Amino acid sequence: MKDYWINVFYSEEDGCYIADIPDLEYCSAHGETAEEAVKEVNIAKQLWLECAREDGKPIPEPRYRAAIYIGVS
Repeated sequence: MKDYWINVFYSEEDGCYIADIPDLEYCSAHGETAEEAVKEVNIAKQLWLECAREDGKPIPEPRYRAAIYIGVS
């Protein structure tokens, strides 16, 4: 199975980086760095999936892909 796409951006309003997973409704996290936000959203993803399984809710297939991808090296 392919993994879920993660969007990461800096929020001036919140003063931190935000990471979210568009395929998993309301699954997001934040951190002082982009790396920290991704680490936290991966924890949130595992908890999201665990709760969905426990509640018998459907788990969406990874479908979202950004229209524009800018790789970071």
